[in-house]
Amino acid sequence: MKPRPARLEPQFVPRIWGARSLAPLFPGKQSLPEPIGEVWLTGSECRFADGLFAGEKLGDAWQRMNDDWSGSNVSRDKAFPLLAKFIFPEEKLSVQVHPGDGHARKHEAAAGGVGKTEMWYIISARKGAEVRVGLRPGVDRKSFQRAIADGRAEECLEHVAVHAGDAIFVPAGTVHTIGPGMTICEIQQNSDITYRVFDFNRLTPEGKSRELHVDKSMDVIRFGEQHGGKIARAELNETHNAVHMLVECPYFAVMKSVFAAPEHRTKPVGLMEVLIVIEGTGKIAAPDAEIEYAAAQAWLVPAVMRDLRFIPTTRTTMLHAHVPGGLSI
Repeated sequence: MKPRPARLEPQFVPRIWGARSLAPLFPGKQSLPEPIGEVWLTGSECRFADGLFAGEKLGDAWQRMNDDWSGSNVSRDKAFPLLAKFIFPEEKLSVQVHPGDGHARKHEAAAGGVGKTEMWYIISARKGAEVRVGLRPGVDRKSFQRAIADGRAEECLEHVAVHAGDAIFVPAGTVHTIGPGMTICEIQQNSDITYRVFDFNRLTPEGKSRELHVDKSMDVIRFGEQHGGKIARAELNETHNAVHMLVECPYFAVMKSVFAAPEHRTKPVGLMEVLIVIEGTGKIAAPDAEIEYAAAQAWLVPAVMRDLRFIPTTRTTMLHAHVPGGLSI
């Protein structure tokens, strides 16, 4: 079978702050018995829906892929390098921070030893929705510790109002939280290491507080100049095909494309790409067939494929993510 794009089945992850309806991305997921906070699209437990690895978990298939699939700039001895997910917050997430690679390798080897830099693409947002990213000017270690003890940690973070189409960059070491009333696509290093600073004194259904990691957080928080926040937005013409780079950092590059007519694009040579369909329906032209795509799907495009052609039946928005060339991770 010639290498061609392969779709992954999502993994639905309960979270205390999640939603009981995932519509319209997942119209069949409404009136859920427990809140779902995250839908992992490229997690190790996600199974291939079709193609050469149909039925296999990504974590297992990843070990057997050759360079035609993975490219030569990523290590198949480690987990798949990019974790893409949808986030459905109906309550605030904890005030939290993620470590960088150096700290994770030294102190979190049992949890994978990989840091967590991430970006968020806002799919939809109710009026007044916001995230908080980075410390406000003048907040230092001592004042932040005092604010945590007083239950005021959130007040130390920068407010960022969000609207559909916004993108936010959150490098490791950046304190942040996500508010309710939005749907997010997150693309990140494949790490689930999170240090909670403050959790709004909420309790689990069992009546217990979730663990905090204040001391660990203080070891990784970036004080002083902040590097995260909203990314300058490019307005893409809704009636013409357009592509815009959202984020490019050492760990991932993410582009957004919008098209209502057939679209031909050349992806980076020799690099595997993750496609996330935000909205729309249509077909991907593959060597042996035309494969149908729809909203809320994630596809892996083999590194050996260079040219991609999309034939939309409805206006389509996609995110395209890859690990930049020249970085071996």
